[in-house]
Amino acid sequence: MVELPPRLEESLNDPRLLAGRIQHTLISNCVTRTRWEQHIRECLQYRFNAAMVPPSWVKVTRMALAGSGIRTASWIDFPLGTMTSAGKASEARNLIDEGVEEIDLMPNVGFLASGMEGEYLADIAGVVEAAGEIPVRVMLELPLLNTAQRITAVTLSIEAGASYLKNASGGAVGTARVEDIRFLRYAAPPEVRIKASGGIRTVRQVKELLAAGADLVGSGAAAQIMKEVLNQPQSDDQAHGLSRNNY
Repeated sequence: MVELPPRLEESLNDPRLLAGRIQHTLISNCVTRTRWEQHIRECLQYRFNAAMVPPSWVKVTRMALAGSGIRTASWIDFPLGTMTSAGKASEARNLIDEGVEEIDLMPNVGFLASGMEGEYLADIAGVVEAAGEIPVRVMLELPLLNTAQRITAVTLSIEAGASYLKNASGGAVGTARVEDIRFLRYAAPPEVRIKASGGIRTVRQVKELLAAGADLVGSGAAAQIMKEVLNQPQSDDQAHGLSRNNY
């Protein structure tokens, strides 16, 4: 089971606890061994909540982080969500065999937009069932949905057994907004957690999203954020607010 997060006021003011609410994300179609090693070093240095890595890097990530307390997370069917539902469930089982501890799932948003609520529900439920005790987070893609669809997406995800709701897959869909996190926290029961994601690059964004109700924040700029917290030197790209990806 996912442990309860530390108290909000402590997380906002203690750098160590703040890092424990951030999942460091590595998303690219060209992840090299060198880049992966850097990602692991950053996770260990700042003690992030989890290393979010591509599925093909799950096994070595779990081994590299063994005994550290940092979780190994990955995703299924990102970014499109159009894999068959059976394929998604099969991938969940494969990731568990590789050692994954948390899964972010891209549902079939087209099913939802088409009014195919049964298919949308089954798409998520199949992964939740295959994952067993492994927490599943549903990437809702809220910026693509109207008000009624947002409510339906939340309701069906909860019915399917999702452990977390996530506002969006990343910045390509839309920057994480405080109002979206507040909506999710209001709409979801207390036992369902909230993860914020999308274009999060500053300490201010992290704190605002946590204050709005997020339990976790996902960012590809997590190391940059912690350097800002700790007043550490940044690279030229980081100093100009740039990150390696938009997640």
